[in-house]
Amino acid sequence: MSNGLELATVEWRRVSPKQIGVELVGTLLSALVLIAVGVFFLAVVRTPFGWVIIGASVVLHGIMAILAARRVRSIGYQLREDDLVFRRGIMWQRIVAVPYGRMQLVDITRGPVARALGLAELKLVTAAAVTSVTIPGLVNEDAEGLRDRLVELAESRRAGL
Repeated sequence: MSNGLELATVEWRRVSPKQIGVELVGTLLSALVLIAVGVFFLAVVRTPFGWVIIGASVVLHGIMAILAARRVRSIGYQLREDDLVFRRGIMWQRIVAVPYGRMQLVDITRGPVARALGLAELKLVTAAAVTSVTIPGLVNEDAEGLRDRLVELAESRRAGL
């Protein structure tokens, strides 16, 4: 059984810095959608509420863009003896330990922007939906190698149950 001190002493594996680009493109696209809604309110509905939507979108998405690099740097994972530990978050940090024997599915997803940057997202699914973990921003080869390693560890742990 591992203790809390082990989390501090083991080095966290980081995701690719290219993930910042994926985050920025997502932020830009959602900003454009909200700005389009604001323009719709201004042009079609003819209400000044459109300016509120546009202003709020610019401020909110500007803050999100500024924090994108820090959010990506906060993502990390550790392969420990009995489990994978995942962390993310700046203000609201989430740290989840997923025992290898509880993993039911290890899935790789590649969105269009991530695929263009050579990145993938690895998703671990367990019987409990709350412990599902998604690790974004992995280099394709690392994602495939990690998937194979996790499947191997999961099968060996389940066989030992």
